[in-house]
Amino acid sequence: MASKIVVIGDVNGHFAAVFQKLAALHAKNSFAFALIVGNLFAHPASSTPEDESSVQSLVQGKINVPFTTYFALGSNPFPQSIIEKLESSEEEVCQNLFFLGKRTTMKTSEGIRIVALGGQLDPNIIAGASKDKYPPYYGETDAKILRGATSADILVTGQWPAGIRKRSKVEFKPDMEPQTQECIADLDIILKPRYHFSTSGNTFFEREPFFHAPSEETDGLYPVTRFISLAAYGNPSKQKWIYAFSLDPTSSNPVTAPSGSTSSPLSLSDKKRTAPAYRQSGLVYEDNHSRRPNKRRRGENRGPLTAAECFFCLANENVATHLVTSIGDNAYMTTAKGPLPTSHTFPKLGFPCHLLIIPLEHLPTLGSMEEEDRHATYTEMQKYRTSMNSMLHSVGGAEYGSVTWEVSKSSLPHTHWQYLPVPVDLIQKGLVEAAFKALGENLHYPAFKKEDVGDGFEETGDFFRVLIWDPKDPVERLTSFVMRIDESIRFHNQFGREVLAKLLRLDNRVDWHNCGQTQEEEEQNVADFKAAFKEFDFTAE
Repeated sequence: MASKIVVIGDVNGHFAAVFQKLAALHAKNSFAFALIVGNLFAHPASSTPEDESSVQSLVQGKINVPFTTYFALGSNPFPQSIIEKLESSEEEVCQNLFFLGKRTTMKTSEGIRIVALGGQLDPNIIAGASKDKYPPYYGETDAKILRGATSADILVTGQWPAGIRKRSKVEFKPDMEPQTQECIADLDIILKPRYHFSTSGNTFFEREPFFHAPSEETDGLYPVTRFISLAAYGNPSKQKWIYAFSLDPTSSNPVTAPSGSTSSPLSLSDKKRTAPAYRQSGLVYEDNHSRRPNKRRRGENRGPLTAAECFFCLANENVATHLVTSIGDNAYMTTAKGPLPTSHTFPKLGFPCHLLIIPLEHLPTLGSMEEEDRHATYTEMQKYRTSMNSMLHSVGGAEYGSVTWEVSKSSLPHTHWQYLPVPVDLIQKGLVEAAFKALGENLHYPAFKKEDVGDGFEETGDFFRVLIWDPKDPVERLTSFVMRIDESIRFHNQFGREVLAKLLRLDNRVDWHNCGQTQEEEEQNVADFKAAFKEFDFTAE
């Protein structure tokens, strides 16, 4: 069912007039919700006592907001009173008025999926995602995280996508050219939103619709994006500052390129990586024993949850981004929630060093990825592993080796590796190898084979593998053991953790749920790890 939506450009503090206009329109149209995609508040440097009084009236509920309205983060800083209100009221300024967030993936009650990236790009934010919600700036990592949102009905950004005016015949003569960014063009290419809204000062711009090339991902259809940039309310040329339309999120993409549309003017900034074909999935950390037929896995859907709901997908707005330590082109690394070791387990390190190496693409196995993505992802995951080995050697000398393990199961939603240091004598005495084999035998699992299966493409079924590094060897070398699992095996996903817990005499920490930390402790562990890993983090080059 189609919903009526109204979108507004910069309000710049004119709350009473704009909301009065919305109330009149709502009485006739019954909108589902409104989106303010520019600056709701006037810039503090130019605000008047009247502006400040209006802000207080808004916060106190004296200005009527007639129906659900979401406002984006524009280029103006928020008034301090607004920040205090948002912090104390779960992002609600007053009845019906909600902050959309700086980096947001959300679905409305009508089923409309909104992705938003507010503010302006700050190239100085290089150490990861921007942590502060309210300053009007974002980093490249914020944009990269939103790549995982799988799709969008509406994309809202404070800046334009680079190249958006190519192939367009629409006249545009702004007072000042809007800033454009490659990372926003990437979002258009990957998310393929039906509508993309932004702002452009006192000038309105609506580009011809552009279509994305049909592919297996789009079922051979032509997704169409409409890019619309609204003028500010009260602009002197009376250009369009408000835009109303209807949207049915269940409607199909067209089977041919629509009349009057152009091909996409945008190009992916990272030419090595194509737009990922994200598929459905579920939680990764939980150990459930449901089985699926053990057949070739490429192209299959996996579970009821989308990437935006998966706790290993960066698109999930609830993901613990403070645990993320590094984001590459195809994979990222994060410290484990509920780590097996403590900060005291490895004295020369001083932090747990239990890391997860996770593909950005939302699939159950490496082998189920398309060839180009599979090669690139596996290569980068190995690069993370060897970089970690280099860090261990630098900090601990020859005292620590490493163990990396993977559960490759078609019934799991999002594949990943887990990485852990181990004392070198456990490796060189053969105790790591023996421990994996012994617990496997006790559980009546199939035998391990000493074999390297690479990116897993040739494997036709589920498997568990462990990669062992001895510090006497080059950092890239590994010894690989593989256990192939068929449908008759009730394999539990915490097998690798259980083996290492017994080896490290941490039996009471087998279950990660029992190893919780405060956020302050987690952030301290991350900071300590980043300081040690900084020299070896290839993504910072």
